[in-house]
Amino acid sequence: MRQLLLRPGAEELTYEIRGIVKKARQVEALGYEMTWENIGDPIQKSNHVPDWMKEIIAELLKQDKTYGYADSKGVLETRKFLAELTNKGGGAQITAEDILFFNGLGDAIAKLYQFLIPTARIIGPSPAYSTHSSAEAAHANTAPITYKLDPDNQWLPDMEDLYLKVKYNPAIVGILIINPDNPTGMVYPREVLEGFVKIAEEFNLLLIADEIYQNITYNGITAVGLSEVIGNRPAISLKGISKEFPWPGARCGWMEFYNREVSTEFSKLCQTLENAKMIEVCSTILPQLAIPRIMSHPEYRSYRTHANAQIGKRSEWMAEILGDIPGIKFNPTQGAFYNTIVFDESLLRPNQKLPITDSKLQALLDTWLTDDTMPLDKRFVYYLLASERICVVPISSFCSDLRGFRVTLLEENEAVFKDTFRRLGKAIEEYLKS
Repeated sequence: MRQLLLRPGAEELTYEIRGIVKKARQVEALGYEMTWENIGDPIQKSNHVPDWMKEIIAELLKQDKTYGYADSKGVLETRKFLAELTNKGGGAQITAEDILFFNGLGDAIAKLYQFLIPTARIIGPSPAYSTHSSAEAAHANTAPITYKLDPDNQWLPDMEDLYLKVKYNPAIVGILIINPDNPTGMVYPREVLEGFVKIAEEFNLLLIADEIYQNITYNGITAVGLSEVIGNRPAISLKGISKEFPWPGARCGWMEFYNREVSTEFSKLCQTLENAKMIEVCSTILPQLAIPRIMSHPEYRSYRTHANAQIGKRSEWMAEILGDIPGIKFNPTQGAFYNTIVFDESLLRPNQKLPITDSKLQALLDTWLTDDTMPLDKRFVYYLLASERICVVPISSFCSDLRGFRVTLLEENEAVFKDTFRRLGKAIEEYLKS
């Protein structure tokens, strides 16, 4: 080409959660069935969408208004409904005008970082959810800045690490919180959230909370919303229906702006995001129309309670199967439906392997292992694909120096779930001993 096409930083946009699928599809092409543990898609794991929920959507499809434009910010009725839900928490109070809809949180996250100047940095957790870390790195034309989540302390954030990085890096203008966390399944206690607010107050920072899993907690744990502890700090909450309903294909998420008038710069950011949405006209209307009808349905609360209890039960099964395996750090999950298992790195070596009896699979694997600089957790993930046909995601792909992998807790069939993780546990032990 006569000119360069890509802006600096664009190549930071990677997404191993789906990238690993290319390798898994190659295994499937050889006639093998794959167990998918790489992505949080409840529908893929045979989650049943309740009939009453389908009836609401079907009824909306009969109405002509479903096929038109919405307000640029989103359906007013739905924004009023969601504002009332947030206000019931008793913290920061918002109106429908403080809510802005997007075509999924991926869209919202991309827009948020797009309009920040490259020198304005948002520090986020590590392990990091790839959509956030890649977008932040791309906007800044350099690697993302992160604070540590500690696998030796139930994946809670290392607040000293965060404080020092904020103190000595004046480019940091905001802190990203993912609560409940993806990829670890940790839920922040109230006092930890208050610690984030305290740091934000001291250094005059924006807080951003990805709370899409806020209503997916279990085993006695509940999530505290950012709005409940934020006080008068400027903040953005990111929410959506993809996993909670579940309706990931709806691509429906929204931002809630808290205390937008306390900062001129923050107010300008909110207005810019609204202006950008006006240029697009609006986000998809059908899921927006469905939200108040579904969430106010008399069966919704019991549906979510039951679904959370089932995930909690699977969390306990996973702990029973993997919790005592030597050579890994295992933390039971509290929210969302992921778990991150970390290896004792002193036990990882570049010559470890798993048995593979099919020469075609071995030949395929050999083509994946040509990079001598490959992180050792990715090497394990590739062997697991070829040996056990289980697809997981390496934690080195989540902007982390740790070595391990992420799995999901979505499989509805108890026998399949337990068989998958027993095979996974056996593979861990065999790989580390090889």
